[in-house]
Amino acid sequence: MKLEPIVISAETHRGANAEYGRFLQGDILRLLPTLIEQYEGQVKLIYMDPPFQTGDKFTMRVRVGEEDWRRGRGSLTLPAFSDTLSREEYYDMMRQVLIGCKALLRDDGMLFLHVDYRTSARLRLLLDEVFGEENFLNEIIWAYQTGGRTRRYFSRKHDVIFFYRKTDRYDFNLEEVMVKPDAPKNNHMKRHVDPDGRVYRSMKVGGKVYTYYDDDPVAPSDVWNDLSHLQQRDPERTGYDTQKPLSLLIRIVRCGSRADELVFDPFCGSGTALAAAQYTGRRFLGVDQSPLVPNILRRRLMQFSYEMALQPSPNAPECDANLSAGVGFYEIQLNGVQFPEGSLPPSVSQWDAIDAWAAGYIVDGAFQCAAEARRSQRAPQLLNRLNVPVYSGQLALAIYDVMGGQHYYQIRPSEFNLS
Repeated sequence: MKLEPIVISAETHRGANAEYGRFLQGDILRLLPTLIEQYEGQVKLIYMDPPFQTGDKFTMRVRVGEEDWRRGRGSLTLPAFSDTLSREEYYDMMRQVLIGCKALLRDDGMLFLHVDYRTSARLRLLLDEVFGEENFLNEIIWAYQTGGRTRRYFSRKHDVIFFYRKTDRYDFNLEEVMVKPDAPKNNHMKRHVDPDGRVYRSMKVGGKVYTYYDDDPVAPSDVWNDLSHLQQRDPERTGYDTQKPLSLLIRIVRCGSRADELVFDPFCGSGTALAAAQYTGRRFLGVDQSPLVPNILRRRLMQFSYEMALQPSPNAPECDANLSAGVGFYEIQLNGVQFPEGSLPPSVSQWDAIDAWAAGYIVDGAFQCAAEARRSQRAPQLLNRLNVPVYSGQLALAIYDVMGGQHYYQIRPSEFNLS
């Protein structure tokens, strides 16, 4: 039976993990006034990875259909975001975002701003202007070995992450980011072995003996060369250009926040900061205007609880589905979709255009997901049946296409011959 499309602009997902997150699709400058109204003084940590003033248009490699998921590579290249603002437009945008972020932060909150050589000098001055020079804490060097090399100048193999506090009441959680020590260096301290076989070194200063174990965890310095950039074939990759590794964001989230506190990313892109927040037991708030981001987040956050505020998508396909009843549940069978002519790339079939689909209920105007089917490398074939518990309310179905569209349909059980 053909289902009737409906306009929905919000989704809720309830996972086994109780921590809660929220994503808003849209332009950060337009959303900031609303965010400040709702969250002023509530955010503990802000991580920001804005465009780098490259002048480029960035893309995402999207996996389409069973074949792409089996081989682990995307065959469809789609625009992700454009980094083409003029210099003055860019720095005016960044000034407004930084001012808004300061308003969102708690008094004990902190901000990490991720940049490279193109914008680091001027953004450091902007940070001093907005947050105050006295609130600068670190210029972190994230060094890596990936990328090309040149003989025309020294190869650029690091990014810069500026670390600022809002006030001198900031709460820096160093204990959660201690690391294994490097191999001990030869020095003037005496080497010993305790009864348990642990190696330690000692020195006597002012009549007092100081002891240091070789295997005791140490705090990272402001040069991070132990966190690798993502390799091309890394299973963590989403296909989104400029994606940062989860290990980098977990370190930042852990040192800048504690359990249940709120982490905000105004340019969340591939969603790494949001995933890091959830994996470490924090709540998240994320913003991005790319239509491809919701599909990435649904895949990365499947086991967590979160909601999305979304922009309605055009070109809803015709959707054909059957409904049958079990004991306490509905079984929904997705028979197929038919996208409007010209709305799909020529290489993409109707069924392969479905990245995922879900079934659930409309609750307070939002689609509340109760069951979901999506492709993965382990299970590249898309399931066409979902079981949904029988609740009161409007039964509904959602189609998520590979171009970043989300389309919703109401299901009226009374129109099906249920037995």
